[in-house]
Amino acid sequence: MAKLVSKVYGDALFSLALEEDCLDEIWDEVKELQVALEENKEFMEIMAHPEMTQEKSRELVESAFHGKLSETMMGFLQILVKKGRFGEILPVLDHFQSEAKEYKKIGVVYVTTPTELTQGQRSDVEERLRATSGYDSLEMNYIVEPKLLGGIRIRIGDRVVDNSIQTKLEEMTRSLAKVRV
Repeated sequence: MAKLVSKVYGDALFSLALEEDCLDEIWDEVKELQVALEENKEFMEIMAHPEMTQEKSRELVESAFHGKLSETMMGFLQILVKKGRFGEILPVLDHFQSEAKEYKKIGVVYVTTPTELTQGQRSDVEERLRATSGYDSLEMNYIVEPKLLGGIRIRIGDRVVDNSIQTKLEEMTRSLAKVRV
């Protein structure tokens, strides 16, 4: 259910930003708002408190963000409060970011290796991915996972290329388990 809520409201904000031709401005505000909310967990706890009425919640949002966010974002936050969905704001903002990145052709890439890659290796990986992925730019995330033993695992969106020794060993184990002696 939470995923549906984040999609519905995230898509609505994204559509509104496109409609008003202010995607970059809204996107900047979304990033700032995410940081502010993640750094101030107490604010989210107060907003979720059972004794917080809708009126108190609207007033708190107004006092916290008025003058710091555009009228568009303030209106969006007020709608979340009115609909009782402010508690799901972080997934909503994450969904908006995903939509904005896809629209701007920015690929989010996770590269997992057993050891740290050198700068040259990172450049090679990024260059090859840019040439084959269809994205204009890439947001690279490098992860070191020693249990891979060797090789590389790359994830872009829902596509995964796994050429790790760990996966090859697991595939061999499954194949051998099927052999009857």
